[in-house]
Amino acid sequence: MRPDRARRAALLLPVLLAACSAPPPPACPDGTTQATVAEAYFGGSRRDAPDITEAEWRDFLAATVTPAFPDGLTTLDGRGQWRRPDGTILSEASKLLVLVLPGVDAAAARARLRPVEEAWKARFRHQSVLTVYRAACVGF
Repeated sequence: MRPDRARRAALLLPVLLAACSAPPPPACPDGTTQATVAEAYFGGSRRDAPDITEAEWRDFLAATVTPAFPDGLTTLDGRGQWRRPDGTILSEASKLLVLVLPGVDAAAARARLRPVEEAWKARFRHQSVLTVYRAACVGF
């Protein structure tokens, strides 16, 4: 590398590294606190069996989810769809689990939610659970 290019690269490196680092979370307004909102989307169908029933969902919620998140949670009914590799669109009933975790970052939220995802996949023979993690300011 030519000396002038090496010098420019050396000058640009700190700028590039700073651009790649995550920005600090914004300050929360008075009366609120930093939190992570975790959303988990659970599909309601099974491959070679009837769809997951409301009773099975309530049992999973009581036996697995509530003990993992005893401070509170919200569930919503949904309908999801996705495209298979062959182009076919599939649609199914789903459940959305919403967790608001004050003082917890996304990595810690994922670590707490992961066993719930694994239990769902094992119990209902699912390949995945879609999860979304986002920073938020929350107040009660």
